[in-house]
Amino acid sequence: MLDELHVKNVALIRDASFVPSSGLTVITGETGSGKTALLSAIKLLVGERADAATVREGESAASVEGRFFLRGEDAPDGHVAVRKVSADGRSRVSIDGSMATVGQLASRIGSSVDLCGQHEHQRLLKASGHLAMLDAWAGEDVAAALASYKSAFAAATEAKAELERVQEASRASSAQLEEARFIVQRIDEVSPSVEEYEEIRQELPRVENAEALAQAADAAYWGLSGDGGAVSSLNNAIMQLEYMQKMDPTLSSACEALSEASYILEDAARDVRAYRDGIDHDPTSFARLQERMSAFQGLMRTYGPRMEDVVERRERAADLVSSVDDAQERVAQAVQALDEAEEVLALKAADLDAARSAAAPLFAERVNAFMDRLEMGGAGLVCQFVPLDREKWTSAGPSKFEFAYRPSASMTARPLARIASGGEVSRVMLSVKAALGAVDEGDTLMFDEVDAGVGGSVALALADVLADLAETHQVIVVTHLAQVAVRAQTHYLVSKNVAEDGSIPETTLTELDEEGRVLEVARMLSGNSSEASCAHAKEMLGMA
Repeated sequence: MLDELHVKNVALIRDASFVPSSGLTVITGETGSGKTALLSAIKLLVGERADAATVREGESAASVEGRFFLRGEDAPDGHVAVRKVSADGRSRVSIDGSMATVGQLASRIGSSVDLCGQHEHQRLLKASGHLAMLDAWAGEDVAAALASYKSAFAAATEAKAELERVQEASRASSAQLEEARFIVQRIDEVSPSVEEYEEIRQELPRVENAEALAQAADAAYWGLSGDGGAVSSLNNAIMQLEYMQKMDPTLSSACEALSEASYILEDAARDVRAYRDGIDHDPTSFARLQERMSAFQGLMRTYGPRMEDVVERRERAADLVSSVDDAQERVAQAVQALDEAEEVLALKAADLDAARSAAAPLFAERVNAFMDRLEMGGAGLVCQFVPLDREKWTSAGPSKFEFAYRPSASMTARPLARIASGGEVSRVMLSVKAALGAVDEGDTLMFDEVDAGVGGSVALALADVLADLAETHQVIVVTHLAQVAVRAQTHYLVSKNVAEDGSIPETTLTELDEEGRVLEVARMLSGNSSEASCAHAKEMLGMA
């Protein structure tokens, strides 16, 4: 949702702010007042192509800044996007204070905004988005079938990739095969493991220095437990303190501390003795460990640098050998797996097409009901399915789907992009969006030309549909109809001020209060603000 917009030096706008409501916001003004400039500013902020002509004459750059709150995101302060266009046409973008690309702006912000009536930025005119609209409207009826289809499609894709891998492996050159067999043979001669390597790496220094360790351990043991050793000296000190404690009780804590230390020293002495007695002086064991370590190091130099790399290299080589030696059987297994995956996929594809085919006419019927309310002369939306060859299936489905537009019941339906009238496009878009309701992905809808050629009862119907749509979307409408303007929660007036000195005109954007709305609606009704016009405007605004 667009929370706030600030525009500087875009076309005739020098400096303007725009704060739409979360429901229906209308923008009105005389023809030529500069409403197009505001649309240009919003187009810049949703990632459309920049044009140097957008920059106000005489200024070095134009800038548009907006705060957006995006659906499904936990961002209490929203996101701030800034687009600057210099007079030479260069464009700069930032999102939340960080530099960004125009593509990132379009993806992050533009995806939440639909400019309805501007042919260059309508999801409705892009067939690639039609299927997502139908699926969103159909809900769980299609969602379950689509999830099963996607799972089956992924499984079939993986099975095909596995078959290609096995076939490629079976075609390995004789040189590759010989190398792989040599690698397996050489590594298997050593039969290494990561666990054994780690054990030898830790054990070898102890065996290599067994004599020195034994001598040091023996010296440590006798230093602790021998005559005059630490344990004997400490025990003598304890005896003296116990004697002194009888005459001076304050020495009890020192006596207890030394007694505890005596236990620790005795335990340490036993541990050192056990370590000394457990040292292995076997030269045969030392030679064996050296031999294994040398073999391991040789493998790591060739296939390493780590033992894990050696094991992995052996597995890859063995897999290649196995793929070639068992090629026929493995290819047959892969073919069978692919056939089975394709059978499942075909069933799931049929289920998905059936679910969509059941939902499509119901969706078209709902859209056409809105189009009838707008009295579009029998025009209607048609859902067209075209089955695709298997190689053209995608994760989205096995058929091409597209909305088509039929101007009347007797005419051939054609792609929406071929609708000539911007007003028709906008009213079809309005009907689709109203049919989608809350499931529509777009948060903000901006309509231009939606009231082109509209009047009378159609104007009232158009206002009703826009008001209904504003219950589930933020709707911004550029309108010439008083019937639409009076339904808005927020009303902006676009005016063009022409200076007497002949300088460049300036477009201003003003949020109208109650009195201002009465005057503007009166102008829209009769071209003036007469007492009768104002009375009629108040009645329409519910202020009479």
